[in-house]
Amino acid sequence: MITFRYLDVADSLLRERPDEIAGLWPRACAWLLRLALESAVDDLWARERPAVAQTPMRAQLLSLHYLRVLGPEPPATAEYLWESLSRAVHHHPYELSPTATELRRWHQDVHALALTLGSHRPEPDPGKQTG
Repeated sequence: MITFRYLDVADSLLRERPDEIAGLWPRACAWLLRLALESAVDDLWARERPAVAQTPMRAQLLSLHYLRVLGPEPPATAEYLWESLSRAVHHHPYELSPTATELRRWHQDVHALALTLGSHRPEPDPGKQTG
């Protein structure tokens, strides 16, 4: 699953912080975390409702609230993470890059959310015949 590849690369940036990209690695790490989050959400919708996977990410995130089996926390966490990471990846001269502590926390949260979303399996459609 590509989600966890993104997370692995982000983790290596957090551990190594290469001198060659000093000053750039925090935003690169934030981009990787956002890509991992988006990949996990896309994968869920590809299994649950493929048509939703073709919509913009904001719509996909809002649609998570309608998967009642997830409960309220995962959709809210996904929205919070996506907004936070989206803010972090865009460079503004008046804002600092995200800190290693912020990035590590986001990494942990995206990883946990990816596991939650990845373990969700669609409910069988009672209107469809099986077999």
